[in-house]
Amino acid sequence: MATPMSLLLEEVSREHFPYPPATPEELETFEHRVGWKLDPDLRTFYLHCNGAELFKRLPDAPDQMLPLSEIVRARVAIRREDDDQWGPASMYALCDVQDGNYAVVDVARQQNGRYPLFDGDHETWPDPAYCEQIASSFSEFLEEVLRSKGRSYWLARK
Repeated sequence: MATPMSLLLEEVSREHFPYPPATPEELETFEHRVGWKLDPDLRTFYLHCNGAELFKRLPDAPDQMLPLSEIVRARVAIRREDDDQWGPASMYALCDVQDGNYAVVDVARQQNGRYPLFDGDHETWPDPAYCEQIASSFSEFLEEVLRSKGRSYWLARK
């Protein structure tokens, strides 16, 4: 059974390093900038904290949930170019997992009203053979990350 988002957010606040909450105006500005709406999980997270460093403070944090102002297309985050040769325009870097790698959200797909997340490994990006889905929703991703103690849980599956 999935852990409710409210309990995951309590854990982030209690045991990690959350940033101050985003305002409704910041959410609106973000959605206008990127051209898509946050799903319910993401909206809840960003109203609770506008990003977070997990497990340790930067630069040693193994995972950084990016603040709204730092969310860009995955191809820009990974390849530094906003060009179709470097992946779909619908995929955005959401969590910096260090070493040039990201967990990315695909806003062109939805499962049960939530955006799925994918492995954004800089060495294989954007080859679809390696860009595997790692969570069906942000809440599932956040729960797995918190349980993994800072390890990229999806790599253990390979």
